[in-house]
Amino acid sequence: MAWFKKERTPKQRSHERRVTIPEGLWVKCDNCKEIIYKKEVARNANVCPKCNYHFRISARERLEQILDNGTVDEFDSNIAPTDPLGFEDSKPYSKRIEESQKKTGLNDAFISGTGTLGGHPVVIGAMEYGFMGGSMGSVVGEKVARCAEKSLEERRPLIVISCSGGARMQEGVLSLMQMAKISAALARLDDARIPFFSILTDPTTGGVTASFAMLGDLNIAEPKALIGFAGPRVIEQTIKQKLPHGFQRSEFLLEHGMIDLIVDRSQLRDVLIACLNVMVGAPQTIPTALASSPLLG
Repeated sequence: MAWFKKERTPKQRSHERRVTIPEGLWVKCDNCKEIIYKKEVARNANVCPKCNYHFRISARERLEQILDNGTVDEFDSNIAPTDPLGFEDSKPYSKRIEESQKKTGLNDAFISGTGTLGGHPVVIGAMEYGFMGGSMGSVVGEKVARCAEKSLEERRPLIVISCSGGARMQEGVLSLMQMAKISAALARLDDARIPFFSILTDPTTGGVTASFAMLGDLNIAEPKALIGFAGPRVIEQTIKQKLPHGFQRSEFLLEHGMIDLIVDRSQLRDVLIACLNVMVGAPQTIPTALASSPLLG
């Protein structure tokens, strides 16, 4: 066949070319909007290396980052929620539970366990935001209260990491009852002079803030975490005023004496160990993040 009769594949114009990038290699920062290599973010404790934005992580990841060898001995993992009110909005509550259990691999939005931190035995719990926004229903409330009771029984310091939208509306007053139950358990812990460290992450709101999250002997927040009871829009509509810049962020709360420390995620383990050494009695140099705090300054 003559060359002028051959069919040729037309050249692709430059604007039509597409570069195929494998999925999951890059992540976009919600704060600075930079596109960052995902492994770089993971190496930095899931904190943006450009602007220090703290990405939301799972409850299990939090426990692994804090405890010695990343090891937690879980308890009460078999407790699962029911649907006592037969609640239904756009879908039945029982269906929401089923979907969240499948999504997270947890029975509810809280992991409780024991472990060691800097050699100190502790009772620890973390809220899972991926399970219905980390909302506190009867099971979450029961597990937090049991953590306090176990801490009292074994005389171990208690650490609770909060990440929650508040009380679970699908359980109505049953979820609100957990606020009083947990507060009573923490009061007994306080009477026994056993330390309770409350870690507040983004977000910590609603009934969780109004109860145990703000009752720590030391309340430690991550940078720029949203912490409050009612949302900013609700407050503005109620008081008919514009809220100050940064209202309900951890920096605002620290400035107004509502929390004790703001600690980067990468330093949290060291700061907790230093606090345990001070409160339990083991001598050790206190990290800069703690030494510069208003508590010891």
